[in-house]
Amino acid sequence: MNNAMTPAETVKRFLDIMMKKDYDKGLALVAPDVEYDNVPIGKVAGPEGIRAVLEPFFEPTITNEYKVIRELTNGETVILERLDRHLLESGWVELPVTGIFEVKGGKIALWRDYFDAPTLITKWPVGPAA
Repeated sequence: MNNAMTPAETVKRFLDIMMKKDYDKGLALVAPDVEYDNVPIGKVAGPEGIRAVLEPFFEPTITNEYKVIRELTNGETVILERLDRHLLESGWVELPVTGIFEVKGGKIALWRDYFDAPTLITKWPVGPAA
């Protein structure tokens, strides 16, 4: 019996884990040379690049969740239109996102998220002053 996850299952498992801020467990689902392209902000490479972006971003969050609006899978490519929700001390921040993932050998090799940066920036708390 093959217990391997489909590409869509891999992506959703990754998102479920990362929303809980369990970086070690979540990043085990990405390839060592994964490319993470947070389109309006920039690209990073490797699991540690993803961690460097997401740990500070999720730091002020109390709860994170996402809802899949539309899903398309074509072979190893998974496209999820989703609504990412983040609970902060000031309340919920909702961000429409479209993510494109490529899964190779059971690991996420490419993660590209498209969203409107001003939507997020106007609602997200500003970090400590430099």
